[in-house]
Amino acid sequence: MSGKGEGGDVLGASEEAIAKGSKSFAAAARLFAPQMRADAVMLYAWCRHCDDVVDGQELGHGRIAYAGTPAERLDTLYEETARAYRGAPSAHPAFAAFAEVVRRNDIPERYPLHLLEGFRMDVEGRRYETLDDTLTYCYHVAGVVGVMMSLIMGARDGVVLDRASDLGLGFQLTNISRDVIEDAGIGRIYLPAEFLAEAGVPEAEIAAPEHREKVARVAARLLDVAEPYYDQALVGMRALPFRAAAAVGAARGVYRAIGVEVRRRGPAAWDARVSTSKAQKIGFLMKGLAAALATRFEGAPPPRPSHLWTRPA
Repeated sequence: MSGKGEGGDVLGASEEAIAKGSKSFAAAARLFAPQMRADAVMLYAWCRHCDDVVDGQELGHGRIAYAGTPAERLDTLYEETARAYRGAPSAHPAFAAFAEVVRRNDIPERYPLHLLEGFRMDVEGRRYETLDDTLTYCYHVAGVVGVMMSLIMGARDGVVLDRASDLGLGFQLTNISRDVIEDAGIGRIYLPAEFLAEAGVPEAEIAAPEHREKVARVAARLLDVAEPYYDQALVGMRALPFRAAAAVGAARGVYRAIGVEVRRRGPAAWDARVSTSKAQKIGFLMKGLAAALATRFEGAPPPRPSHLWTRPA
């Protein structure tokens, strides 16, 4: 793997993006074998870049004055993604990295396009009436990332890719619960409208202090929904190479712990951003190794529950 492209040292730029943009993923990725880690990091950098361009941010924070409207910028990302699949050179490190990764790992074009469709949901201000609506969004912005990461790990079986998507759903449901108030501040509501209505929370008043206790109950309900998807990730780990399974187990532990803390804090969950400490991340790396080892000795996996949301083909 060269790590070089039209944009220069694409791996170095990708490493910088993950170090600043997601300490949780960066920690778990340390368990990958070198080539697999490089590819995972470069794919992450592309995902992060596309998200930032659409939202007008840098590494998920602040405000950046990108040219054009969000819809126009998203259209450009579609065009650049198509160019990468045609083998056209790119001056941007994230797209140079992306082109290397999809070629080396034979990632079908439909998967990155699914991710961009998720960003389009944000651009269009999509409303999420039901839990299935929210889960559809979760797939497009996170579940499909799990699918692409699994392809990098060597998985090709559809059942294993389903389990990877499940883990992405768990991650995103946790993110939604953690970021409810922050998201509402920029006009984005991912909690199912039916959940809010049942709790007696007007959608326009999610961030109002007087509704904090009710919102906490809705967030806890969404975290309950996440649990079976986290469970399915454990089932899928057995089909992955040992180091990859350990990394997945570590990431699962880190993100699930964030949800546990959101639930524990209740109405105070949004007084300060919930995260895990460096010591906790190290602990989850060890637990990820143990979980991966355990999967080597388990019997046949149980069938996936039929009521769980199913990713599109």
